[in-house]
Amino acid sequence: MSLRLPLHNKQHVVLFSVYAPTFQADPAEKDKFYTDLRRLTQKVPADDKIIILGDFNAREEKNFEAWKGVLGKHDVGNCNDNGRLLLEFCAEQQLTITTVSFSRKTA
Repeated sequence: MSLRLPLHNKQHVVLFSVYAPTFQADPAEKDKFYTDLRRLTQKVPADDKIIILGDFNAREEKNFEAWKGVLGKHDVGNCNDNGRLLLEFCAEQQLTITTVSFSRKTA
């Protein structure tokens, strides 16, 4: 699902709501998901801002220096295959994973 909202000065933000295949899903299904998402984000006008909300069923790695601009330094998990796909997609599309950009309180 997507929604394009006006901001100011003729700018817009495009929100995408997604649910990625689970960790156990067939690799071809995961590839199709990212191919479809890539196609959708590439249709967004260059001046628009993109926000992707949802569940990527991913764990990103802690090596934020290897993923500058994509990954924050506050991740808590070990990277899985879905995390690698997400990191590669975000690097290619120049997107930042914000859930790991800010410090979280530990329980």
